[in-house]
Parts: sequence; structure tokens; C-alpha cells
Amino acid sequence: MQSPAHELLKRVFGHDAFRGNQQAIVEHVTAGNDALVLMPTGGGKSLCYQVPALLREGCGIVVSPLIALMQDQVEALRQLGVRAEFLNSTLDAETASRVERELLAGELKLLYVAPERLLTGRFLSLLERAPLALFAIDEAHCVSQWGHDFRPEYRQLTVLHERWPHIPRIALTATADPPTQREIAERLDLAQAEHFISSFDRPNIRYTVVQKDNAKRQLLDFLRGHRGEAGIVYCMSRRKVEETADMLRSEGLDALPYHAGLPAEVRAENQRRFLREDGIVMCATIAFGMGIDKPDVRFVAHVDLPKSMEGYYQETGRAGRDGEAAEAWLCYGLGDVVLLKQMIEQGEAGAERKHLERAKLDHLLGYCESMQCRRQVLLAGFGETYVPVGTPKGVLGQPCGNCDNCLTPPAAWDATVAAQKALSCVYRSGQRFGVGHLIDILRGSDGERIRQLGHDKLSTFGIGKDLDARGWRGVFRQLVAASLLEVDPEAHGGLRLTDASRDVLKGRRQLMMRREAPTTRSRGERERSGSPRTGVPVQPEDLALFNALRGLRAELAREQNVPAFVIFHDSTLRNIAEQRPDSLDALGRVGGIGGSKLARYGQRLVEIVREQG
Repeated sequence: MQSPAHELLKRVFGHDAFRGNQQAIVEHVTAGNDALVLMPTGGGKSLCYQVPALLREGCGIVVSPLIALMQDQVEALRQLGVRAEFLNSTLDAETASRVERELLAGELKLLYVAPERLLTGRFLSLLERAPLALFAIDEAHCVSQWGHDFRPEYRQLTVLHERWPHIPRIALTATADPPTQREIAERLDLAQAEHFISSFDRPNIRYTVVQKDNAKRQLLDFLRGHRGEAGIVYCMSRRKVEETADMLRSEGLDALPYHAGLPAEVRAENQRRFLREDGIVMCATIAFGMGIDKPDVRFVAHVDLPKSMEGYYQETGRAGRDGEAAEAWLCYGLGDVVLLKQMIEQGEAGAERKHLERAKLDHLLGYCESMQCRRQVLLAGFGETYVPVGTPKGVLGQPCGNCDNCLTPPAAWDATVAAQKALSCVYRSGQRFGVGHLIDILRGSDGERIRQLGHDKLSTFGIGKDLDARGWRGVFRQLVAASLLEVDPEAHGGLRLTDASRDVLKGRRQLMMRREAPTTRSRGERERSGSPRTGVPVQPEDLALFNALRGLRAELAREQNVPAFVIFHDSTLRNIAEQRPDSLDALGRVGGIGGSKLARYGQRLVEIVREQG
């Protein structure tokens, strides 16, 4: 006999089974207990509070900072036949009053609300009179004062436990390293909460890091492999966002900008198009993306270095939420490091915050320069040892086979002598010049500035002709990443030695470095690396039916003015195309078809299946 949770999962959501530790979380919260849930993007976090809210008496209150997405989240639940609403600043007074009346009357099962509205005295007193099933605190990492998405109002959510100690709370996030996990539990007063930590691995995402030579050309080369696909290109500055979007449009790509400096109506329209149209490339600062619930984002590209491993993980995690193949591509150079380090030093944060920001950046640099499997390094940052599915018990340290370092292992070389030359050049030129000038000295450039400064007389002048400028740039970049050189924030990107430099200069430390890859890969290398791992592709014999089903989905989405994925995910349409159900009973057994959608769309779906034979 099925449990109530399993019966509801099938009847409402159309799924035959829970994934991962969803079932344990659902049972724990349904029984009235608190939970802290860490689950990667695309892992099914929403079900962990939606199912308990539907099983318990009363309404589940979902606290979310993602005002722009609430309408789509609620519409997706309505498609399933769930009485769901949202309350935020986009609603007029009449609509908000209606929602409040429905809450008090016990007519709602889920209500999404922004933290700033929830914390008003008026709304808290409203909740005192409403039947409550649970509180779900989404994007819980927003409570961390050291995090990249800190929201001060999240710190006040302890009021939920103070005023409703017997109502279960579930806090959820897709990104939190161990210190942040502890901070979430402390700040949200979740000392008694059970922690449910899923693997942070996103096996369908391929990770690639390339040295920045010509970012525009490199980005275009990357995007040629993703024509017609939806993706996000992250840039460090608003100006770079605008320039990149303009450049991509001039190359025939459907690219849109998104940053905090754009008028609110432009941001909203660009986000609407990204969510509801196919093949849009969104060029954005990190202001875009938290909680973006678009399942078919096929790539996330960074043309500038992010500030931390957590930020990188969260941003790349917006790709491939549907489980299909996706790519995370990062193009970075020494200029990015110099700029970020200057921003840290010249910022207004206190000494403790600056120390933490430096450590986070250094951690990310270690990932970028590592010759180890990217997935192993990335997951280690979250306290997890990567173990591929199917690995025999006790066998650790297996590579993933789906990152650039696994597919095209980098060559290592003994760079001790080159490092000594580079460090000596920094020292003898006064520890105040940038990389370009230092490379000119090492390569023996006959430039006017070199002569004016007398640097053609230095003992290091011309001793580096064995490496080209690109090779030297790689050496300096890796010396900075290894903390053997540091950026002087007062010297416009000038480099200076660190305490650790001495051992290399004195010959007490050998230094192995990653050899710079060629700027373009040969055809053979591209063929060996193959395309990113995918889920189950649509078979050729099913393609005509699959496309016909997508056409119906697009028509339904236009009629209802909702994103296509709110109607059905691609995976559901693929299941229909493969199984070809020719009756409502058969369609009801297809994964992803719940009772409400079966009643609403079943006949039209079956007709298309029959038409396609």
C-alpha cells in the first residue's frame, strides 16, 4: 500500500518515486519537524516543502526573495490543480486583499511571500489568525552576512520560531559551504533542525576553464557550438554587459542585457523574454539569475572571473536544470585577478571581511589553475569527496570524465627557473610594475619606456626569450594564483613579492606549472572531447512527434501567457514521444503527468500521438 506522500506525488505531480533524500525530508517535515536542506539546483528542492504543505492541515508559507519569479512558481502549481497564491509589491490592493481573505478562510495550500512583507506587523498579525501548515525559507543562504546574496531582513526570520514554535520550518539552499551551513542554522534559530545534505555534484554539466587571450573571439568560438540554445553570459561590469550584448547581436545572436542600472521595466521585459522564448542569450552581471527557474539553459559562460567558488557554483548551476547536457565555460586572465584584488583592497569592508574575500578569491584561483579533475576540486570546496555513480565502495579519487582536465589532460612542466626569472624581474624593477612591462623586460623589448626607466640595464633584461609573451603571461598568472606574487592595490596593478617568494628564489622549492594550452584546439582534440554528456536524447524515430508536442506546448503557453516549461518540461514530452500513449489511461502512467494536467490537456496530447502514428 502506498504512503500518503507517494500517492500525492503521483496524483498531483505525476511522479512515480521521490529522488535522492526527498522522501526522508518530506516525512520529517510532514511529522512536524524542522529541517535544513542543501540540495543542488535541479535536485527537486521545491517538492520538499510542497508535498508536506499539501499533506498537512493549513497553508504553507513560502518565504522567498525572488519576487520576479513568484508568479511563474504559483502558475506552475495552479497547472497541477494546487490552490497557490503570492503576495508581493506587484499586486494591486484589491488583489492583495482577496489573497489575504482566502488565506484566512483556509482556501490556500501554498502562499509565496517576500521577507519584507512577511515581517510587517500587519502581516504577522494576519498569520496569527490563519491556519498554518509550515514555513519554508527558500534561498536560505541569504541570511549569511559573508555571502554574495546577503539580505538583512532574513536575519529577522527568527520571529517565525518565536511566535509559532510548533509550526515546522524548512530552510532550503542550493549553495552553502560548511561555514555557511553553520551560519544558516545559527541565524535562523534552527539548532534542533535535522540537516539533509545532498551531493553538490551536477553530473550533466561540463566544466571548462580557458586562459583569456581575446575574450570576444573566444566567446564567439564557444557560442558557435550552442547556436539556437538558451544561455547566460556573465560579465563583471554593467558596461561590459552592454558591450557584450551589442557584439553578440552584431554577430546574429539573440542577445539581451541585464544589470541593475537598466530601468526596471527593461529588466522585467528582458527576463520575461529569456524565460518564455527559445534561444535567448542573456548577458548579465550577477544581479541576474538567483532562482531563475528555466530548465533548458544549455550553457553558462563567464567572460570575467567570479569573486568566489560559491558564486561560481551558484551561477553555473543555472545551466541544465532539466538534467540534459550543459556547459559551464570560464575565460579568465591575470587582468581579472588584478582587478578583483584591487576591488577588495580599495573596498570599504573591514579587515575581517577583506581577509575572507581574499581567501575566497584564492580558493577560486586554485580551482582555475588546478591540473586535477575540475569536479573533484569544486566539490572539495563544499566538503564533499567526488565519487562517480557505480564506483565500488572504498574507491575514492576517481576523475569525472566530463571536464576539460579529464577530457584533455593538461601537460605539467618544471617552471622553477622561469619562476625565478619572473620573481627576480619583479624585485629588480622595484616591485611596482604590471605584467606587460615585466614581460617586455624579460623578453628584451627595445621599447622607449624600457630605456627611459633604465630597465634595459637590469640583469633580468632579455633573460626570458625562451618563452613567448603568452607563455610568460601564464607564468605570472600562476604565480599570483599560488600567492608567490601579490597585487599592490596602490600601484595600478603592479606586482610585488610575498613572503613565500623567497623559497623559490633561493632554490628551496620546485615549482610545477600547467603548460598553456594552444589558443585553438585541433579538429582531432575537439572530436576526442566530444559533446557534453546528455540525458536521454530524443531518438530519430520519435523526433516528429516530439516536435509536434512542443508545438502544442508553445500554443498552450501563448494562450495562458506563461513560460512553456510551466505547461510541461521537455523530459515529459520526450517520455510521451517514446511511449506513444494512445489513451488517457496510458497517458496517466507517463512520468510528469499528474491528475490535473491529464484532465486539462490529456485529450489534445492523445490526439497528437494518434495523428503522428
